[in-house]
Amino acid sequence: MCGRYTLHGSPAALKAHFGTTNELDLKPRFNIAPSQTVPVIGLDATGNRVFIEARWGLIPSWVKDSAELQQPINAKAETAAIKPMFRHAYRKSRILVPADGFYEWVVKNGKQPYLIRLKDNEPMGMGGLLEHWQGPEGEVKTFTILTINANPLMAKIHERMPVIIRPEHYGSWLDKGLTDVIKIQEMVQPYPERFMEAYPVSRAVNSPAHDSKELIEAVEG
Repeated sequence: MCGRYTLHGSPAALKAHFGTTNELDLKPRFNIAPSQTVPVIGLDATGNRVFIEARWGLIPSWVKDSAELQQPINAKAETAAIKPMFRHAYRKSRILVPADGFYEWVVKNGKQPYLIRLKDNEPMGMGGLLEHWQGPEGEVKTFTILTINANPLMAKIHERMPVIIRPEHYGSWLDKGLTDVIKIQEMVQPYPERFMEAYPVSRAVNSPAHDSKELIEAVEG
């Protein structure tokens, strides 16, 4: 699964990596948690890649009362195409969730968090689904992050991991005209472990109230 992640790269570097046409307006974040509103990447009406503000925890557009429905922060990539809650967005409203790393926990002698990131320190684009829900105060954009079976590196920590879209697939992933499930599924494979690294970090990350650079520093495992 993916329950926390980081986004602290410079706005210029993130814009260059993802090819967005607008600027990212966000202070560095080291402990992004569910229910928070954060930037994701989608397409505007003219087909340009743009940063969009959305809340983490999906509410499908057809829901009448959000309080009566679980708002999933993750969706299994293997079944998202057929699950009623996710199937529309899977075909029509895929997004990239920009991150510099994500956390996962090993439950042994307490919950020990690990930070997982790319070895080259490049940003990652996690595969996500976006929904537009009409609430009592107007439209609310919400999203969920797709997960897949863990690669060998992640399997030592957790059985699942977020889908990480390869940069060469960003265009196809965001393409609203691509609705062929088989072609979409080809992009949701476990990211190769040789490009990733993981190390233990402070247990202070266990509380979303903590959000500082110290959270991503390695500690003794």
